[in-house]
Amino acid sequence: MPKLALLKGFEPEDTIAWRNGESIDCRQFLRDIAYLVEHLPDRRCVFNLCEDRYHFLVGFAAALVRDQTNLLPPSEAPQMLHDIARLYDNPYCLVDKDYHPSGLEAFRYTENTPTSFATMPVPEFMPEQVAAVAFTSGSTGVPKANPKAWGSLVIGAAMAKARFLANRRLPNAVVGTVPPQHLYGLETTVLLPIQAGFALQSAKPFFPEDVRTVLGHFSAPRILVTTPAHIRAFISEHTALPELEFIVSATAPLHRTLAQQAEKMYCTEVLEIYGCTEAGSIASRRTVEGDLWHTYDGFSLFVQDDHCFVRGSALSEPVELNDVIQLRSAYEFFLHGRAADMVNVAGKRASLGDLNLKLNEIEGVRDGVFFMPDEVSGAVTRLIAFVVAPGLSKQEILDELRQSIDPVFLPRPIYLVDALPRTPVGKLPRARLQDFAARLAAHRNTAESA
Repeated sequence: MPKLALLKGFEPEDTIAWRNGESIDCRQFLRDIAYLVEHLPDRRCVFNLCEDRYHFLVGFAAALVRDQTNLLPPSEAPQMLHDIARLYDNPYCLVDKDYHPSGLEAFRYTENTPTSFATMPVPEFMPEQVAAVAFTSGSTGVPKANPKAWGSLVIGAAMAKARFLANRRLPNAVVGTVPPQHLYGLETTVLLPIQAGFALQSAKPFFPEDVRTVLGHFSAPRILVTTPAHIRAFISEHTALPELEFIVSATAPLHRTLAQQAEKMYCTEVLEIYGCTEAGSIASRRTVEGDLWHTYDGFSLFVQDDHCFVRGSALSEPVELNDVIQLRSAYEFFLHGRAADMVNVAGKRASLGDLNLKLNEIEGVRDGVFFMPDEVSGAVTRLIAFVVAPGLSKQEILDELRQSIDPVFLPRPIYLVDALPRTPVGKLPRARLQDFAARLAAHRNTAESA
């Protein structure tokens, strides 16, 4: 099988990245890769922890040239890195900031490629070369490793291009609020642009005003890759964003009302991606058009022994999906939440995802989530809700919830908070919510006993 190129659709003088408002052309990019290749430590694996998306891409490519695998941890917590490092042969960390995880070698990315340093041809890699290992979040246990061959990543980028860019203007750049270490961020903000022939934006803006500023660094057409939590923040803060070709959302269900508000405010389309770490992105929908998901061309779903699987050219074998899925056909489906999110209270079952959507539909709720604590022997376990809703009382929230959910699922207690403990990609791992609940309960008990 022939090798597959790192880049497609670029000429040497074309812009491959925007950084601090300045463009970086393909020629400079290849020079930066060549320089880094000569200086990387001689190891089999590297934690690519670069925050700057351009640095991440240079490091990603240089590692592949050196036949090193990019390890993409779900977080940079020292314990997480050490847990993963024990599974591999003495990996080092590629960093571009003052961060040195104790006990692991750190190699600092520097921006001092000599102008006289020779460039290199566009690298090519065998399809079976393992380019990266993405890890599940570990929210329900030990993070699980998911190797990603270069060929499968290239096929995935081609599928995404066919789904999102067919019959559209090719964007000048993509801006992402999600990190490249997350598979969603890697696929949409790194691999898609370099395989489709347009530029990426090096920054990872988080706050709405930062996103607006970064988008303004280049002209339309622009793509924004983000999460439901960020979209909610843009709307609640009335952030005026520059013209967008479209918005892509993933990592959590996006409510139709929120998508409608975003489309109206920004005069664009909001497109949602469905996927998982094990299989990558496999389907999409325009949220305002309904609940039906459509698989990318090249993927299909099937049910076996009451479990749903996805198969396709980007996968070496079928992958089981850990969600409650109702098939309309092999290429269309309805999503009813994660199987692990189903809760049973007083003999009645409900999806935490559905409850969360109903909570976030309440006018005045900026963010909110239900949480089911661990069962305690001899005690009745009740749902908890953490809600960001300035101006609303707990009773007002309960009154609204009574209109849409069964009484057994009403949360007791409700905690009104300033913000939820979301990860950089907007997720709320169970471990974070457990710790959040414990701290809030301790604070409440202290206040009540005072």
